[in-house]
This record gives sequence, structure tokens and C-alpha cells, in this order.
Amino acid sequence: MSVKKVDIEYLLTHPETKYVIDDINEETMDRRAFAPHKCEVFSSDLIVLEDQPQYSFAINREAENKLPDIINNHVQKLLPCERGCHFDNQAEKINKNIGIHGNASQPETVKGNPDGHGENECRFFKKRNIGIVFSGGPAPGGHNVIAGIYDAALKANPDSKIFGFILGPNGILENRYVEIKKELVDRYRNMGGFTMIKTGRTKIDSKHKMELSRQTCKGLNLDALVIVGGDDSNTNAAFLAQELKSDGIQVIGIPKTIDGDIQVKTENGVTLCAISFGFHSAARAFSQNISNLCTDASSDLKYWHVCKVMGRVASHLALESALQTHANFTLIGEELADYVDNERIAKAEAKNEIDYTAFGMTLRHLSRLICDAIVKRAAHGKNYGVMIIPEGVLEFINEIQLFIIKLNTIIADYNQIHDLDFHAAFPSLDAKLEYLRRLSRGITEKSSSPIWNSRDDELFNDLPSFFQEGLLVERDTHGNFQFSQVKTEKIIMDMVKDYLHILKEKGEYKVGIEADYYRDAMKMAKLDPDLYGNVIFKNYKTKDIISSSPPSTSGHEKNGEDSSRDLRYYLINSNIISMKTLKQSIVNAGIISEDEKIPETITEIYKKSVPNIKTQTHFYGYDGRGSHPTKFDCNYTYNLGMTAFSLIANGATGQMAVIKNLEHSIDQWEPMGIPIAKLMHLEERKGKLALVMEKNIVDINSNAFKVLKAMRKKWLAANHGEDHYRKPAPIRFRGNSEEDKPLMLVLNAISSPDKKSL
Repeated sequence: MSVKKVDIEYLLTHPETKYVIDDINEETMDRRAFAPHKCEVFSSDLIVLEDQPQYSFAINREAENKLPDIINNHVQKLLPCERGCHFDNQAEKINKNIGIHGNASQPETVKGNPDGHGENECRFFKKRNIGIVFSGGPAPGGHNVIAGIYDAALKANPDSKIFGFILGPNGILENRYVEIKKELVDRYRNMGGFTMIKTGRTKIDSKHKMELSRQTCKGLNLDALVIVGGDDSNTNAAFLAQELKSDGIQVIGIPKTIDGDIQVKTENGVTLCAISFGFHSAARAFSQNISNLCTDASSDLKYWHVCKVMGRVASHLALESALQTHANFTLIGEELADYVDNERIAKAEAKNEIDYTAFGMTLRHLSRLICDAIVKRAAHGKNYGVMIIPEGVLEFINEIQLFIIKLNTIIADYNQIHDLDFHAAFPSLDAKLEYLRRLSRGITEKSSSPIWNSRDDELFNDLPSFFQEGLLVERDTHGNFQFSQVKTEKIIMDMVKDYLHILKEKGEYKVGIEADYYRDAMKMAKLDPDLYGNVIFKNYKTKDIISSSPPSTSGHEKNGEDSSRDLRYYLINSNIISMKTLKQSIVNAGIISEDEKIPETITEIYKKSVPNIKTQTHFYGYDGRGSHPTKFDCNYTYNLGMTAFSLIANGATGQMAVIKNLEHSIDQWEPMGIPIAKLMHLEERKGKLALVMEKNIVDINSNAFKVLKAMRKKWLAANHGEDHYRKPAPIRFRGNSEEDKPLMLVLNAISSPDKKSL
């Protein structure tokens, strides 16, 4: 076939080429055109706030001391105002009554009371300058927060201005910003990332930085500042709200993190914020990739795919990904935290002893749990599979947590005592280890933390060097251990492979031989299957009826197990661990003599039973947080932006915008403001206690976790049946099959029926 030469200029100007190389495709156009669904309250022109004192929190004393001006905020619900004044020249009337900015006389929070509605309306519709900043890692949906604020603010008053600070909090400190206008907003509607104004991780955590922030906000005549971020960023929002309140500058937080660890419940367990934005999109992106690996694993039949997913503190992403994909094995760190090995306790009690190691999960025992799953699947011919490991699983292992706590304290103390950076002073692993040795022997110059003893040093030196280096890696800006810098999956899987080798030598790790294959192979070789079967297999019975029909799919299953009981895989006897022991068994049975060779078919069958664990490791994090948002996150974030504006327009400060009832349809969503100060608690940072917003980990009593736990046996599929992999759809805007919420929320919304109605 001859190739026609095409002039390059003609090629580049051809309509088909333009379509192919254009930055904008049909999916992008669909996204930009999508109009998020709005909560019912936003159909009103005027929105007011109503305090909800029935929602209470356990207040930290330190928060009372450091945040006195916002600690008494109530939860506030957004309500439409049915009565209101409608001016022909709204902006003129507002400016005349309130002034251009009105910062000097910042009003108190508005109540949902029809009396004084004219004052409410004047306040709501006044001209405003609002600043927005992204803080921390990106999360899908951030652009729609801006779009929601922009649309609501300009609907209330077309003369309002929105400013975006460039590269996160640094933009505030360095007075770098861009005025956000319609063209910019429209370009990024429903699009992923924080590309519009970028993001950064700088913290506004000193008097100097606070003063720079004040100067920037006052220089732009800001009425309000919206901080979009995670727990630390919302902590910053609370301190900024306290600091800037006297200047009449309001500060509102927005819950953002793909980790899903911003969840707010009241003291009585009422959920006000079920999940942070970006979580659903990231989990769906991860799940799509993990699902592809499930397909690969069940096609090639030789790899265990080990998928580490983001979640430094909480395992929410691992849980959602497991529900989305039905991966064969999923670790949930929170389940390991309070682990008790009752079998080890019973054995110790029988000897009138106490086994202290039975309380708390160890790395060794964790590796045994994984090995058990691998061995069980292999016994049914499935020496492959997919497992999900949360990024921060090591934090839930007692022995590792102890090392982390001790090393964090040692590093923090060194920095304080010597006024030097520990990692700069000891740049190499050897230098760090030498310092720890000296510390254990009590021969360091100074130490306010004599917590590293010779036993610690001995145990630490037993760890692989790459793991030692990981535990000694430089802490993040908050003093936290950086789990993303440690190859968690390598640490665990290296131990798994070591133990599997031991089990292989013991003859306990075998690949099952399919019964139909065995019968067919023996028939072709004209060998007696029963004669050899009773010798080489430990579960062979002459009377077994072997059927080649597929496993039952009638739905008659109990507790996630297939009800079919016919035997389909044979296991080589545990004493047969080599060709030598194989021959010896056959010779001892009198089937062949010492001088005869093992029949080739028997040799091939034995070779198929010898396992060879092959793993492929994958890390899912940055790809998920850079994903386009799902429709759920598009709707969620747009309404969060509109909620933030309504809080600002009613004079609120120190509040975090949330949507209650996310687990239900949008017509039941309830926009609210939650006092950030009441969500604070003391947490260790850089070796010291600091006041921060509390993270939320997986609740092992939640419906979502209970379902995962109940389905583990079925999804492990350590039987002769098919795997139960689920294929989540890709994130898209076309078609009607898009999921409308995280599966965790769907499950957690299920409540037991009223016993009286049963």
C-alpha cells in the first residue's frame, strides 16, 4: 500500500486535523456547559441565616482561650426570606444606606426573622470585595466553588468584585492576585484542578504573616476572605477570622480534601458534613484504574496487583475503592488499630502466662493475614489478585507508631535544643543512625527526651535500610510523618514474600490443579487418574464427581459464599516440595521403581502446582486529585460556593460552609455554616501540642465498613467460582449512568426499620 504525500500546511489546516489537535474537545465543551443543580434555598433572591443551637459540640478549652470572638458561633442554617424590599436601583439604595464597603460597622449575624427584613436585604445586596484562596493539594471541584461564589455575588450586586490569590496563601502574603471575571470563570466551570489561581501549602501561622495578610486584605478593601482547604487550612481560617474580625473582614472556610477526613458530627452524633469535596471524584478515578487491574489480573492469571491509595491518616479512599471495585483483599488501617489476637491470648492463658504482643497489630502478623489470603486463592488455582492498601496503614501498626512518635519527639527536641534542623545536621542515613546510637547510650551532648533506649536501637537496626530511611524522612510543614514518601507496599510485600517462601518450603503454599484439567491430561497420557491422584493429592477422592459446569449463579448464597460444594481443584500433598520428594512418593506407593522416570504428564502437573508470586505495585494519589470532578462534586462544590457567599452576605465569620444531607437527593440538601472553632482539638505537631481542626477516620461501626467486612470472603473468592469484580463507569457527563454520590454515603444513610413497624 502506497502512502500519499500530503502538504504539511494543508494537513494542519484540514478540519479533521484541527479537531484532533484542538485543546478543547466535546467532553470539555459539555463540562463547561453543564449547569449544576442548586439547592432549593438558592432559588430565593434573599437568603437569611437561622441559628441552630440544638447542634452542640464538645468545646476545647484552648479553643475558648485562643478564639474567644468566634467560639460562641452557632451552627447556622440558610433559609429563604419570603418578605423583602425590592428597590428599583438596588446598588444606589444600598450604597446610600451602608456605604461602599461598610467594613467599619460589620453587622452581627442575621437571623431568619421576617422583622427587619429591609435591613437584611440592604446588607445582603450591598457591593462587596471577596477574596478566594486555595490551600493545600488540589481536589476536583475547586473551580466550581469559585463559580458558585462569583455567580451568587454578582447576582446580589453586579458591582461586586472577586479576587483570587495566586499560588495559595503565598499570594496573600505577597499581595499577588487576579480579579476573577466572567471569561475566566466560564473557562474553568466543572473542570478539574486548581489551575485558575493555583495553590500552595504555606501556612499563615505567625504574627508577621498575620500582619501581612491584614495589609493585603485591607489594601484590596476586602469584605471577606474564603479559604478553600483541608483541616489545617480551615484551622488557618479560624485564626484569621479571630485576627481580622476587628477589621471587619470576614473569613469563611470550605472543606476540601480527597482523603475524605473532614467529616463533622455533633456531640450527639448528627452528621452535618458527611464528606469533603473532591473525595468522590478521586475515589472514582482510582477505582477506574483499579478495576482495569482486576480485568488484567483475571486475564493473565499471574500477577498480584498491589494498589496503594492516598489517605495519610484515614482509610476512606481505600474503603470507597473497595466498594467500587470488589478487589480481592483490602486493608483498612482503622480496623488494625485496636486489634486483639484472641487465639494468642488463649494459648498464653493455657500456659498461665500473658502474651503482651497479642494486643496490637504487628507488621509480621499483618503480613501473615495477607499471606493467608494469597494461599487460599492459590489453592483454587488463583495465584493472582488485586489488593488495596491505604497510604497511611503503617500509622495503625503499633510498633511502627511507637517508632514514629519517638522519632518525631527526638527530631523536634533536637531542633529546639540546638536551634538547627535535624535533617540538615545529619544529611545521611548513617549520620542519623549514629546519632540515635549515641542517644541510646546516653552520650549525646544534651537531650530532653531520653526515650530512645538500646532495645529501640536494636529493633530499629533490624529494619531494612530503605524503611529506616523512610521513618527518618524529613517531616512535613506540620511536623507530620510523610507516609507518601515511604514505600509502604514494598515494606509489607517484602515481608509477605519472605513468609510465602517459608510456606512454600513447608508445602503449605500450592497452586491448585483444576480437576477437569487433571482428568483430561491423565486420559491423554493413558494414565490411571485414581492411581496417581490418591498418592500426589491430599484432597483426592475416587468418589468425587467432577463437573465442568460453571459455578452456581442462581443467587443461593449465604454470607458471601458460593453454595456449590463439588470439588474442582486438587492440592499436591504438603510433603511433596520438590521433584525428588515427588518421585519418592510415587516410588513408595509402588507405582514406579527407583530406576524409572516420573511420567512427563505428572511432572507437568507438579510444575503447575509450584507457586511463583509475582507482584506489580501501583500508587494512586496525584492522578485522582487531578481528575475532573464527578457530577456529584460539580453540584456539591457549586452549592458550597453559593453557601459561602450567603454566609458572607449575612455577616458570618469563622464559619465553614457545608451541605447537610449529602447522602440524599439534591432537593433535600441543606446548606449550613458550622463554627470552625468548635471543631478544634489539641494535636501533636512538631513534638508540641497545637490547636487544629480534628480529622475523622473510618468508623468501623459504620454501615459502609460493616458491608465491606461482610463481603470480604466473597470478594476474596478463594473458591472454584469466578471473581466478583465490579466495573465502575468512568467519570463522564454524557449518558445517564453517572453515579450521583459516593457508595459510602449510600450505605451509611441506611437505617434500621422501626421495630414497631415490623
